[in-house]
Amino acid sequence: MAELQMLLEEEIPAGKRALVESYQNLSRVAEYCENNYVQAQDKKKALEETKAYTTQSLASVAYQINALANNVLQLLDIQASQLRRMESSINHISQEKYFRLVWEALHFL
Repeated sequence: MAELQMLLEEEIPAGKRALVESYQNLSRVAEYCENNYVQAQDKKKALEETKAYTTQSLASVAYQINALANNVLQLLDIQASQLRRMESSINHISQEKYFRLVWEALHFL
């Protein structure tokens, strides 16, 4: 239960915040690269720098998406496990009620 609460209250919201920050950073990197390319005298060097920043930024975003996806999958696994336990409890209660009704019916006869 503590793991579920940690995922819901800390891990997943932090992952979402990190993605929002990455989005903002990507916008800043794109703006910088565009301005750098326009102002650069050595266009080839500016293009290579842009490729490096882009690769690094996208790798960071991919890592954050992977981490968030893993947290969501872990959350779903925990919830599925809880549902299986609830299903088992409900089946057990249903069986008890059924056998109690059968028992009472047999004693009534």
